[in-house]
Amino acid sequence: MQYAIVIEKAARNYSAYLPDVPGCIATGKTVQETVNRLREALAMHFEDMVQRGEQIPGPETIVDHIDVALPAARAVKVAAGVSVTAR
Repeated sequence: MQYAIVIEKAARNYSAYLPDVPGCIATGKTVQETVNRLREALAMHFEDMVQRGEQIPGPETIVDHIDVALPAARAVKVAAGVSVTAR
């Protein structure tokens, strides 16, 4: 199965979680390390759920992206630190 994950940039690392699996999180120095750790955490989380007789939640979150026009006609600095030219 494939589950949606959310990866967030913090001051010094990354963190990730699965919206469909509350309580399962991971952190890492890089995105790839974070994803790898989340995969390991999810496997352990599911094993624990099975041992406790809990039902494993299915993937239900839908992920999409939207385009948005920036408010200025000049380049603006986006929170991620990338300069983007508004249209």
